[in-house]
Amino acid sequence: MRTIDLSPLYRSLVGFDRLAAQLDAAAKTEAASGYPPYNIERTDENSYRIEIAVAGFKPEELSIEAKEGLLTVSGRKAANDETKRYLHRGLAERNFDRRFQLADYVVVTDAALADGLLTISLKRELPEALKPRTIPINAGADTAVIEGEKAA
Repeated sequence: MRTIDLSPLYRSLVGFDRLAAQLDAAAKTEAASGYPPYNIERTDENSYRIEIAVAGFKPEELSIEAKEGLLTVSGRKAANDETKRYLHRGLAERNFDRRFQLADYVVVTDAALADGLLTISLKRELPEALKPRTIPINAGADTAVIEGEKAA
């Protein structure tokens, strides 16, 4: 894996501390374990889906937490007291923590577990103040009334 030095950006970008911290966190996360594998899909302009392969995990062994722009998915496998004799054990079924940095206004809307895939749906919900809006243009009679008031 290659390392990127972002220090020149820190000298010239003022007020982007949070973005720089997110880039650093993403670089460190990338170096972490690749277990469990996952997909991130953009399903719409403002909708996303994360699919995580969690074969062998039950819903009660998984937890999803969204806090301060960080989505954390954890899996804690219950201790298996059964004495099984495996000839080959290819399913990892080990504990994990997978973290995803969320952009501003992205919220988790749904989570489902089916066929060994944990699917987490996300949506960007912009506040009304940030959504584009159309400004009506006054013309004709309204303009004449304003000009008439000025003359009087």
